[in-house]
Amino acid sequence: MSNFASRMGRDLARGVAIAIVLALLVALFLWWVLVDGNQRRYSAVFTGVVGLYEDNDVRILGVKVGHVDTVTPDGDTVRVDMLVDRTVKLPADAKAVIVAPSLVSDRYVQFTPVYTSGATLAEGALLPKERTATPLEVDDLYASLNRVSQTLGPNGVNKDGALADLLNTLAKNLAGNGAITNETITQLSQAARTLAGSDDDLFATIDNLQKFTTALATNDDAVDQFSEQAADATQFLADERGDLGEAVRQLGIALSAVQQFINDNRAHLKTNVDKLASITQVLVDQRAALAESLDIAPVALSNIINAYNGSSGTLDARADLNELAQPPIVTLCGLLRQGTPNVPGVLADTCDQLKPLVEGTVKLPTAAELLTAAQNGTAPQLPIPGNIAGGN
Repeated sequence: MSNFASRMGRDLARGVAIAIVLALLVALFLWWVLVDGNQRRYSAVFTGVVGLYEDNDVRILGVKVGHVDTVTPDGDTVRVDMLVDRTVKLPADAKAVIVAPSLVSDRYVQFTPVYTSGATLAEGALLPKERTATPLEVDDLYASLNRVSQTLGPNGVNKDGALADLLNTLAKNLAGNGAITNETITQLSQAARTLAGSDDDLFATIDNLQKFTTALATNDDAVDQFSEQAADATQFLADERGDLGEAVRQLGIALSAVQQFINDNRAHLKTNVDKLASITQVLVDQRAALAESLDIAPVALSNIINAYNGSSGTLDARADLNELAQPPIVTLCGLLRQGTPNVPGVLADTCDQLKPLVEGTVKLPTAAELLTAAQNGTAPQLPIPGNIAGGN
């Protein structure tokens, strides 16, 4: 019975231990889900973290977005691990700055700049000390002031009274010139503001000047030659200044005469200009015909030159006798209708009455046949008049 009770006690103790372990695991899981699971971890290396402790705020634009988890010394630097709300995005080039609201209050870490778009800082990223900054400590300020006072004091640059002499000299020079000095400083500040607002144009001008000077240096020989030629031209003008003065004087007289001529003949000049305008308008209206004439004129002149027979002193040409293969009346009516599509009056009636001859219904001797008959002394074969009437 005692053995059974002992075994039951051991089983109960083992069960309680297992239950405790499970409870711890569940609590740890819930803590991770509720706390660390909803936050991202980031780390930063600072050169000093005076006044920064665990659970201090992590902010963006002064708004709390997380807290400091751990502060761990690491040699001459300090590593700060931070937890930031998972819904907050940080830019990939984010920096961490320790901000001191006052000399005695706790400090907080602020990320900057604000995320707008683009890549984000990866979870677990470590910012090096080149991307962090710490505020100036009071001790550092006191030390700087102490160094300045010692440097400017009686054991420093003023050991022989140099600084005092400088201040006395400046005081004498500025005595009574306060308004002028103030105006000078104001104008200098305005000039500096103007230069700052036009820095792109200023640097572009300097860059162009540098390119110009480089081009001059590269073409030094050409520049020297140009300078020599300019000097020669200047010397020539200096030597001929008398002739140049006389030429300018004569030019003035000529211009005066031209002006007088224009004043006296203004009406005639206007008439001539108007006529010239009408002639110019005709040339513009007939520019196609003029262009055609200019295209044909060289060919015509070439044909005339080729037609000249030097041995006989005559112009030799070859007639186009293709029209001799038709009766003369046919050629005549064809020429009339070709030149004037609507042949007027009697000519039209005559050609209509001779229509059978023109259209070839009645056979007439051709011009070639008439010429051959005239050469042979024979009469050409003419159609019977009745046939002509029957043709009508």
